[in-house]
Amino acid sequence: MAGFGRAKVFLFFCVVCLLVFAVPFGTGARQVVDRVVAVVNDDVIRLREMEKALEPVKQQLESRGLYGEEFDEQLYKAREQILDELINQKLADQQVEEAGISVSGSDVENAIERIKQRNNYTDEDLRMALQMQAMTIEEYRAEIRKQILRSRLVNRKIKASIVVTDEEIRRYYEANPEEFGGEVRYELRNILLKHPQPEEEAAKDEIFDRMEFITAQLKEGESFERLAKESSEAPNASDGGELGRFGLEDLAPSIKSAIKDMEEGEFSGVVETEQGFQIFYVQDINSTPPKPLEEVSDKIADKLYEQRVNQKYNDWLESLREESYIRIIR
Repeated sequence: MAGFGRAKVFLFFCVVCLLVFAVPFGTGARQVVDRVVAVVNDDVIRLREMEKALEPVKQQLESRGLYGEEFDEQLYKAREQILDELINQKLADQQVEEAGISVSGSDVENAIERIKQRNNYTDEDLRMALQMQAMTIEEYRAEIRKQILRSRLVNRKIKASIVVTDEEIRRYYEANPEEFGGEVRYELRNILLKHPQPEEEAAKDEIFDRMEFITAQLKEGESFERLAKESSEAPNASDGGELGRFGLEDLAPSIKSAIKDMEEGEFSGVVETEQGFQIFYVQDINSTPPKPLEEVSDKIADKLYEQRVNQKYNDWLESLREESYIRIIR
């Protein structure tokens, strides 16, 4: 156990419980102001701390229209994840204190100024943004201070031991050509026949048959642009179905699968999408040359470095958890 015996932990936990669950003098009834949800070595995590971190998640779930059992299930999962993260933060904060790492007031203010510049915030913009999160400027400064302290802890404990070599960068470049092989963009047109209303589901087969007839006309050499103007129900029908240029990564999976192997001047089969049945035409394909290793080596180095930092940090936290006294109180 890290730095104290089980007897000390037990005594500390008992004192905490007495303080948190004490009966106020003269009330005649037990009033629970707050409660402890976890003990982490010499520190505790309180319910109000966890609920405050959970509030944005609640708002997000409500905005998605979740309710009942589904809402409760998602909230339970989020609560478990947040409690786990709060435990990790307590462990990191304890290590910061043990290592004697400090942050000055000017460090905090400089960090806040950088955040404001990055987001084009004035002082008033920042205050309004904090109000939306029910956070005061003092609480924000305290949170920024903690983030800087944890970052310096990671620099000292983790980052100093990580090195990415040129050979590792080269191997990553050769093993992931799709990331650096240049960009391919497709200029597309489409013909769309919308899905019927739910109460007219029987009409779906009829719409598909109409699309098959259009496909037959295209195979006979009819102009895609003309058929789009005559038949398509999309807003771009008057433009001959012109959609614009897209990379494969910009497209929905069903559309990507339909056009990825097509050449210029080819049209797809009938593709069912959320909007309805569609046929796509590749007007033009524009390719840029692959990027040389020298151009992307810094980006690869940053990516490999970040991956290793995250992995070593997680491993380090796991070892801390194994060496620490952690009790979760349900």
